[in-house]
Amino acid sequence: MSAAAVQPVLLSFASSGEQHGALTADRAAGLLAGCATARRAGELHAAAIRAGVDRDRAVDFRLQRAYAASGRLDLAVTLLRLTPDPTAVFYTCAIHAHSSRGLRLAALALLSDMLSRGLLPTAHTLSASLPACHGLSLGHALHAYAFKLGLAGDSYVATALLSMYARRGDSDAARALFDEMPDPHVVSVTAMLTCYAKMGALDDARELFDGMPSKDFVCWNAMIDGYTQHGRPNEALWLFRRMLQSGIEPDEVTVVLALSAVAQLGTAESGKWLHSYVKNSRRVRLNVRVATALIDMYCKCGSLEDAVSVFDSTSDKDIVVWNAMINGYAMHGHSRKALEMFSQLTLQGLWPTDITFIGLLNACSHSGLVDEGREFFQTMEEYAIVPKIEHYGCMVDLLGRAGLIEEAFQLVQSMTITPDTVMWVSLLAACRLHKNMALGQQIADYLVAKKLANSGMYILLSNIYATVGNWEEVARVRSMMKASGIHKEPGCSAIEIGCKVYEFVAGDMSHPRTDEIYAMLEKMNELVKEQGHVPQTELVLHDLDEEMKEKALAVHSEKLAVAFGLISTAPGDTIKIVKNLRACSDCHAVLKLISKITGRKIVFRDRNRFHHFVDGSCTCGDYW
Repeated sequence: MSAAAVQPVLLSFASSGEQHGALTADRAAGLLAGCATARRAGELHAAAIRAGVDRDRAVDFRLQRAYAASGRLDLAVTLLRLTPDPTAVFYTCAIHAHSSRGLRLAALALLSDMLSRGLLPTAHTLSASLPACHGLSLGHALHAYAFKLGLAGDSYVATALLSMYARRGDSDAARALFDEMPDPHVVSVTAMLTCYAKMGALDDARELFDGMPSKDFVCWNAMIDGYTQHGRPNEALWLFRRMLQSGIEPDEVTVVLALSAVAQLGTAESGKWLHSYVKNSRRVRLNVRVATALIDMYCKCGSLEDAVSVFDSTSDKDIVVWNAMINGYAMHGHSRKALEMFSQLTLQGLWPTDITFIGLLNACSHSGLVDEGREFFQTMEEYAIVPKIEHYGCMVDLLGRAGLIEEAFQLVQSMTITPDTVMWVSLLAACRLHKNMALGQQIADYLVAKKLANSGMYILLSNIYATVGNWEEVARVRSMMKASGIHKEPGCSAIEIGCKVYEFVAGDMSHPRTDEIYAMLEKMNELVKEQGHVPQTELVLHDLDEEMKEKALAVHSEKLAVAFGLISTAPGDTIKIVKNLRACSDCHAVLKLISKITGRKIVFRDRNRFHHFVDGSCTCGDYW
């Protein structure tokens, strides 16, 4: 019943004592069935009390359900406590209301109260309670209880059990339940698919997904999310396009996932197409969540101006939106702007989070703002934020880059939490950068002894030895890597041309236009040498002669990508490149000169940050 229809009824029932008897229990129950707000529920409750029908079982139950549906769980529970001899149906309604809102402890307390009254749960009671089980021990207990009651085979209970095991990452138990289902419902298949996707078993997830005769947007989202979370953004975007072709309209979650995939790839044109899709979508609104994803995407695709435009046009910005913009400015080297934004958000009364300070400390690290970084690190205490491993990592990186390696090492030693591999790699990189070989070897020996070394650490240690020409130790470290089964991650640079992504590795000869690419590469090398560039052959950490080292430098993946960009785009067009590793200083120097010689802007994203090369200079100020 509409609000316009309900209001006259309420007025007629509540206006005079003579009309109390006009509201029957059936009439009150019927009105409550269509009640959507706490205010209307309260008005109907008052009318029921006046008419003396509020204690009718049907009216009482529907009052509780109406209060719960409108968010007034406190009033729903109060009525439940006042209900004489409530049945399992009453409790199930209350349990579901709390469990579906994530109020796990309250839901389980209600279940406990119900059992203490001697009431037996129904299949609906168990299916409502299982989502509240945070740990497997309680889930196992309810599973056993379902067996005891003969309800484990009920489709609702089985699906809830499967979902419970899936959330906890027990794929074996989830799959055992799934295989016992004679005709799995789409909800069960989605739960199993989500379990596989979260665990990274993407082939198993895809097999289930492809075998579904019909798929709703929840299934599509689960599969896209799996690809996005486990570093397979190309598959995620391919699936997103297939979803559109199938006629299923994406929701907000789908779009945010697709934007995350684009951000991983760094393909700006795909991101702009998605932005256009959002603007024209009937279902997806450009709210704070979508705006945050767009800002993050544009920042990671090198389009800082577009990110700023989205930020400026977003109304009712929360701290998450501000955090995205601060991190964006930080990764693009606009550190002072990031710090200014912190002042602006605090003036607006927003409370910074731990993510805010990660962005600020990153900004300080990228520009060598040591004093500011120390100040922000201490300011966290004013906001009751306990430093996490990420904050310590930023500080170690900041101090190490600035040459304060001993201070960085002391900070690591003073931490109350265990340092992670990223932190040790930062320290080793600082030792190599500032040629503190003694401390570098001390740290490396410690990591090897503790079996904490990963590929990045071994490579840095090898490079430290190679820098001082200790080839015997280089060979020893590489032998240790081989014995441990650790392989160096190959450098790969990607460039987007005409909405298609092309990837290159060092010395790549696989592209159909290889001859043209290498001709341009040779021309680039001649031009930069005319500008006074001397190849930094000391960076080639192999025992080779100078000529071979120079040739090895010339075919780095980012140089091949730039050469391809120059022959594939119009003069004056910006060239955007994404690399999975940090660029070497020789490539950095060459890209600066190429931007000057060609009059092109080159936007380069490496593992840590962005470099904008314009007219022979870089936004990093050579501090990277």
